[in-house]
Amino acid sequence: MDSFLEQVPGVKQMLGITGIGRDTLVGFFSEVGDLNGYSHPRQIIKLAGLNLKENTSGQHKGQTKITKRGRKKLRALLFKVVMPLVAKNSAFKALHEYYTKRPNNPLKKMQSMIALCNKLIRILFAISKKQFEFSEEKMLRDIPHMKELQTAA
Repeated sequence: MDSFLEQVPGVKQMLGITGIGRDTLVGFFSEVGDLNGYSHPRQIIKLAGLNLKENTSGQHKGQTKITKRGRKKLRALLFKVVMPLVAKNSAFKALHEYYTKRPNNPLKKMQSMIALCNKLIRILFAISKKQFEFSEEKMLRDIPHMKELQTAA
């Protein structure tokens, strides 16, 4: 498996993220395959079944939930990875805190975890395409509402 990981572009940078290990990346790439086959990270989010769907009918507006139409193992892997990421990685922890405690439209903890799964997919996709080093400060700086909180503090 190590020889397989060495062939994938951007793996060294992905392993630099605190909370991401070799087993995580092997599981991710075994479910997703080659990331060059995808043109946008939303395709991977849809493959995992993490995209949102609103349950509506006529005038009734229902809840918005994830579709769960996708790879169950990929969803489970991402969720199991995000839990330690929130505990060990300061950027993901700050983002989870913001999502659950923001003044308008706070998310429940599980909703925040799903949003962080989507964020992780986007980060891994970008690192694979561009091979750059992950920076927690840059991640928080690139999110507009987090920039406002950092300037206020």
